[in-house]
Amino acid sequence: MTLKNFVFVIVFIIAFFLFLYNLRRIIKYILLGQKEDRFNYPFRRIYNVLKIAFGQTKLLREPIAGIIHFLIFWGFIVFLLAVLESIIQGFYSKFSFASWGKFYEFISFIQDVFGLLVIISVLFALYRRFIQRVPRLVVDKEGSLDAAIILLLILGVVISMYGQYSSQIAQNNFSYLKNEFRPISYFLSKIIFIKGISIAQISYEVFWWIHIILIFSFLNFLPYSKHFHVISSIPNVYFSKFDEEKFTLKKINLEDENINQYGVADFEHLTWKQILDGYACTECGRCTDACPASNTGKKLSPREIIKNIRKRTETKAPFIINGSQESNGKFLIHDYISDEEVWACTTCGACVIECPVMIEHVDTIVDLRRNLVLMESNFPSELNIVFKNIETNFTPWSFNSQDRANWAEGMNIKTMAEDPNCEILFWVGCAGSFDARYQKVTKAIAKLMQNANIEFRILGTEEKCTGDTARRLGNEYLAQMLIQENIETLNKYNVKKIVTGCPHCYNTLKNEYPMFGGVYEVIHHTELIISLLKENKLKLNNASEFMKVTYHDSCYLGRYNKIYNAPRESLAMIENLEMIEMKRNKDRGFCCGAGGGRMFLEETEGKRINEDRTKEALDTGANIIASACPFCMIMISDGLKSLNKSEGVQVKDIAEIIAENLLTN
Repeated sequence: MTLKNFVFVIVFIIAFFLFLYNLRRIIKYILLGQKEDRFNYPFRRIYNVLKIAFGQTKLLREPIAGIIHFLIFWGFIVFLLAVLESIIQGFYSKFSFASWGKFYEFISFIQDVFGLLVIISVLFALYRRFIQRVPRLVVDKEGSLDAAIILLLILGVVISMYGQYSSQIAQNNFSYLKNEFRPISYFLSKIIFIKGISIAQISYEVFWWIHIILIFSFLNFLPYSKHFHVISSIPNVYFSKFDEEKFTLKKINLEDENINQYGVADFEHLTWKQILDGYACTECGRCTDACPASNTGKKLSPREIIKNIRKRTETKAPFIINGSQESNGKFLIHDYISDEEVWACTTCGACVIECPVMIEHVDTIVDLRRNLVLMESNFPSELNIVFKNIETNFTPWSFNSQDRANWAEGMNIKTMAEDPNCEILFWVGCAGSFDARYQKVTKAIAKLMQNANIEFRILGTEEKCTGDTARRLGNEYLAQMLIQENIETLNKYNVKKIVTGCPHCYNTLKNEYPMFGGVYEVIHHTELIISLLKENKLKLNNASEFMKVTYHDSCYLGRYNKIYNAPRESLAMIENLEMIEMKRNKDRGFCCGAGGGRMFLEETEGKRINEDRTKEALDTGANIIASACPFCMIMISDGLKSLNKSEGVQVKDIAEIIAENLLTN
């Protein structure tokens, strides 16, 4: 063993065991989390890893930043063999993978090319962060220093790799080594060593040591850096929710007498996946950049919430492991994450959709709300009346539950109690039952079904709020009471198929009722309308006046349930209608501001979300803003009033537009 090998072995042992120590420490922290089963469907999970983690599909939603990261990520994958070769050479200097023949020649070429691509990508990343100062990348000094260190380490690793290979080529009389093809390294060797080939051997050793030290430095800096996501993001993607359950809130077993904590107040109440989210966060800011609350000047930043979970983990977990008590009396809620942040969330899901490593921000925010409501009775004062209304009137509004079916007077619509023999139950929802404006939409939906000769019924006064508002405001107890009572009613009438005009009702009935024993086929009215149009059960007269329409995507219909095409296809079937998309549409649509119970809370901070969205709709020049959600209709209508645009622009539901252009007998 040479002196070089001896020194390397010592450096390797120190670096390797230091990294293992920190890796073990973080794993121990994560395993302190509450149990959560994320081990089903392993092949689907592996597919997600291949598509999202290795394919970088979510990062590529933003082309420039996505391509930069893609090249750096895959550069590292390609460099793994070169790194491994250098490490093995530390034990045995003459080792080489060149014996792999033509395959190694191909690999060496790819490594050489990717090296240049990575250098360009790193320099561009530094430019975007520190010179161009892209807003979402402008973070605190600690975050900026962290990013600078990591990017410079990556740059150093690649440059030292080129130094190694160009030195080797120079030593070999400016010829490629056996089974190697490194054109960029060859070109560099001609520049660097053309006047001093004798120093190539010394240069090789210097570059080799720089390369090794930078690799080990990078490895051991990771556990203390946001760039630990290099390691943690792959398992985080693997254990993430599938698309169909992405926004489904977990059920609390309220009958379990052993549960003494509802929701999350501090680190020990988080699940292991929520803790892993903290370590997987890249701090890229895509979530905050898409957040409607953050965009309109609220304190909420989804990125900061996840960052603070990691910070709290680092401070609290060591005390739990050591069996000691923290003396400062701090909590995750109130001290690391403020109440204002938690209540500002509209649960629109934009943060979840944009996150490249599949972090589940909304679940954590709702869990924090659950603690505030169920454990601390600490919530905005406006919610006192909302919770009371839901409990006594079975609706968030102050309406008498006995008036729920008044909208149907004179329409010859039967209730399930009168005659349960029907094809479809029409779930009207609270807004559709009580809001004067949305009652018109409810009637339009009913008339369309009557025109298509669909046999349907309503529950009338037996219908109650689905529990969506209460659940997302953190009042799981109240929500489950409503859910159980509704399921009992639905099962009593043997309901199989439900149509509803409210995306919030749709999402809850379809995705959350099954976990409580209520399994039904749930259809949104826009899905029903397009199917009836395609089947010629509804026919359009196409004789309406020319309309310029822009469609606003409901978060709960779009991002939550991926219903984007049905509303647009229905509008496209009207001849005298021009469809104009807003800048932010489909899964990048901007929230109206009403979700997550925000419909019933005043915006006292920053700008109003609904006004921002309404301005974007007005910018299209459309004279009709189409929607498919009662909350969206209310919020955008209010936005038009605030902006004094109510007379020139109308807000209409898809059902109303179709009904107005219907060919009747």
